[in-house]
Amino acid sequence: MNELFEKSMHTLELPAVLNMLSACAVSAGAKELCAALRPTSDRDEALRRLAETDGACKYLALGAAPHFSGVKDVGASLMRADMGGSLNPRELLDIAGVLRSARMTREHAGGGGESTAIDGLFHALQVNRHLEEKITNSIISEEEIADAASPELASIRRHIRAANDKIRSSLQKIISNTAYAKFLQEPIITIRSDRYVVPVKAECKSQIPGLVHDISSSGATVFVEPMQVVAANNEIKELFAREKLEIDRILAELSADCAACRGEIVMDYNLLVQLDFIFAKGQLSYKMNAMTPKLSDRNSVVLRRARHPLLDRKTAVPITIELGRAFDTLIITGPNTGGKTVAIKTLGLLSLMAGCGLNIPADDGSQVCLFEAVLSDIGDEQSIEQSLSTFSAHMVTIVGILKECGPGTLLLFDELGAGTDPVEGAALAVSIIEQARKTGALIAATTHYAELKVYALSTPGVENASCEFDVATLRPTYRLLIGVPGKSNAFAISRRLGLDEKIIDAAQAQIGQSQRDFEDVIDRLEQQRQQMERAKEEAEQLRRETAEINETSRKYREEIEKERRKALDTAKNEARQIIDDARAAADKAFKELNQMRKADLKNTDWNQVNQQRAKLRGDLNAASDAIGKEEAPPPPPPSSRPAKKGDTVMLIKAGNVRATVLEVEKDGTLRLQAGIMKTAAKQEDVRLVENEPSNSSVKRIIKESKVKLPPRASAAPSVDLRGMTITEAIDEVENFLDTAMLANLDVVTIIHGKGTGALRAAVQQHLKTMKSVKSFRPGRYGEGEDGVTVVELK
Repeated sequence: MNELFEKSMHTLELPAVLNMLSACAVSAGAKELCAALRPTSDRDEALRRLAETDGACKYLALGAAPHFSGVKDVGASLMRADMGGSLNPRELLDIAGVLRSARMTREHAGGGGESTAIDGLFHALQVNRHLEEKITNSIISEEEIADAASPELASIRRHIRAANDKIRSSLQKIISNTAYAKFLQEPIITIRSDRYVVPVKAECKSQIPGLVHDISSSGATVFVEPMQVVAANNEIKELFAREKLEIDRILAELSADCAACRGEIVMDYNLLVQLDFIFAKGQLSYKMNAMTPKLSDRNSVVLRRARHPLLDRKTAVPITIELGRAFDTLIITGPNTGGKTVAIKTLGLLSLMAGCGLNIPADDGSQVCLFEAVLSDIGDEQSIEQSLSTFSAHMVTIVGILKECGPGTLLLFDELGAGTDPVEGAALAVSIIEQARKTGALIAATTHYAELKVYALSTPGVENASCEFDVATLRPTYRLLIGVPGKSNAFAISRRLGLDEKIIDAAQAQIGQSQRDFEDVIDRLEQQRQQMERAKEEAEQLRRETAEINETSRKYREEIEKERRKALDTAKNEARQIIDDARAAADKAFKELNQMRKADLKNTDWNQVNQQRAKLRGDLNAASDAIGKEEAPPPPPPSSRPAKKGDTVMLIKAGNVRATVLEVEKDGTLRLQAGIMKTAAKQEDVRLVENEPSNSSVKRIIKESKVKLPPRASAAPSVDLRGMTITEAIDEVENFLDTAMLANLDVVTIIHGKGTGALRAAVQQHLKTMKSVKSFRPGRYGEGEDGVTVVELK
């Protein structure tokens, strides 16, 4: 990387972006990587860097980002330990911090949801929890080793505490003794030279035998170690020496353990620093609301709604700029402070950021090229020290750029040719651009020269662009317009600011006719562009509204279709269940018929039974096949006459269930019997079943028929009413006796229990009203006595 390229990176403010990146990193090692980051022109390396940044963004989006607060450089400490040195507690705690960070970071592996480019870094971390816990359990802080570090250390400290208590007890007796009170300066126990002493008045030091260890600054107090505690103090001194030796041994042992794992720890540290660096790129991406750019296969750049990363994203006006596809040179014109320099800086800086593996603040669809070098001549480089004028300083830089440029190079010129005679400057600018184009470089240049606008209009591969300016408010809009040459708007701005109209007219008279015609053409083009912009915005708004309507309609249709299918599936399932239930009932009936046949009931016409069974099975199968194919049957036609007692009707609201009319109330309400259920309905809620014989007719036909029906196996000879209410019992008796009649039973038993006799009385009273009952009597001995009623049927 040459000096000119390095200078251009500073001009384009890449170091400022890297400072923002460093602020997102935690560890010192990662901050160093951020500061040293430089763009690459190798496609595979750039793709790897961008993939790592994208992986970090996925982890951050799912809240699975690890923390790197304990990551410190322990390489020097491990090297010293490997050479046999003993590490201090601070160094050992730093090593434990690296091990803890590696363990906790390793637990985040796969936290990015789908597979990412950084999963391998997580899996490569080595977890050594044994060494981590051994260090943390042994060392409490830089100044304190835990008692649990070794049994020997715990024993020594236990003896120290006992000796301290013994000395304090002895000294407490001395200072509490009234005989010594007058010799003491204060009744306290203190420490001098690591030995327990008491403060004694200087003139009374001979009154308390002992060793003098210190004298106060005033000389009024001497600190005496009474003879009674000298031996105990000596013992503590020896214990402290043993404690120090044991601590040194513990630290040496932990240092040796760390040295044995030096390779794994160093690798973990490097991996953690690398992950910290990658996640810093991900965090910066979120702060800038950036996206992962595509890398162009050709020498071109397309930035859609790009923002300069150092500008406030809430107020910065995004620009759309491209270079290298339809044209290789872009000439940007417009008034001062209109955003021309920011536009070319954004182009260069975002290209450098992509080469560094950083996401760029632009919209989806943006793509960048990996340039071999981005060379710029931006800003005033006047140097008094080097005797260089503004023009000379720019020309020195341009000479260097022309020597370095070539294919795969992006050149950025700000105010190309400025600082000298406008005619010569414009001619030089055109020649410089032409020379740079011959080398295959991409070029973006800003200028005020009309000659360069004409050059862009007349030269293939060169395109005009301008920064929009609102003359009405004298404010730039900072919008970059590709394909439209810009105006300096000097006359309009001066007029708005109050310059005398005569001066402006005189200035305009100094401009040649061709120049005025050119400016008029630009004005007309600008007006047409604004009209087209408005039309485009209206069309886009209409397209968005249409798309929203279409999307709403599509969702509505999908919802309707979903509900229709759901209803259809429910109906099919219910129909299948009905068919299955009916088939099961039929199978049960067939089984009963087979059992009766085995009972030698030879007088039954079994050929007819088999035919009926085959017909029933065929009807069931046909109904099953028709599920989902036939529409719901139409409602039955209106009744030809009002229903009366004994008629058979269909309950429309109950799914056309058949019922018998028991009674017609005065208000026209029908009392109905549907199986074992009794209900009420209005005339309009039922349909009369024509040509349907009544129940009484059916019973008469059965009675008069010569054919004697075989008894059904399902007709039980008794019914148990115990536990039922009177109403429930009466309904059950009616249903039971109907079934018994159809089963051709002669005698049946009703079990009602003894109890209070109320249920028995109600049942027997109801039996008196039933025409199918010939007679009834209480049960005899062995039949249940008063707990049952024996009924003889007609």
